[in-house]
Amino acid sequence: MPESPPTRILLADDHRLVRRGVRLILDSEPDLTVVAEAGDGAEAVEAARTHHPDLAILDIAMPRLTGLQAARELSRLQPGLRILILTMYDNEQYFFEALAAGASGYVLKSVADRDLVEACRATMRGEPFLYPGAVNALIRNYLDSVRDGKAPPAKAITDREEEILKLVAEGHTSQEIAGILFISVKTVERHRANLLQKLGLKDRLELTRYAIRVGLIEP
Repeated sequence: MPESPPTRILLADDHRLVRRGVRLILDSEPDLTVVAEAGDGAEAVEAARTHHPDLAILDIAMPRLTGLQAARELSRLQPGLRILILTMYDNEQYFFEALAAGASGYVLKSVADRDLVEACRATMRGEPFLYPGAVNALIRNYLDSVRDGKAPPAKAITDREEEILKLVAEGHTSQEIAGILFISVKTVERHRANLLQKLGLKDRLELTRYAIRVGLIEP
């Protein structure tokens, strides 16, 4: 019986040394192979368009597009692509956002050498992979929702507006943002105007301060 071809992986992290270490872990397994690397979320989206991987492993804190934003974009563009989040953040908010963005699993960098390979295999089998703290967070969140009889509050801005907010705060022009997100300049300008109105802000400086406050960019 012929063996299945190895899982083709896209690896995105803005630290080259981290990518090198993770790649060594993955490429040492016969059923896993890294076919493309990316240094930020926008590069990851472009690499997925080019290489059509089976699995994308995305860091959260990356320039241009975060891993969560890239995950949302990849889920829209390639619904069959499996996604894993690899992060240093043991953070319930990021964990729930990762699930909402289409990720099948959430692996902490601190235990990647122990968990990552199994996470890749579980994801390709169609099973979720959650570290123990994430399981506790899921159960606690569910119990809180049942007790309160309500869903968690919706975000103030849409996913697309969040992507544009991050890019504006990083200093990108409307033309550059249009290129990164594959949308028109006119659409970018409309989203920028909506952001200012929704958040009650006046200008780019205030948008940048807001982006820092909510953790989209580092100060």
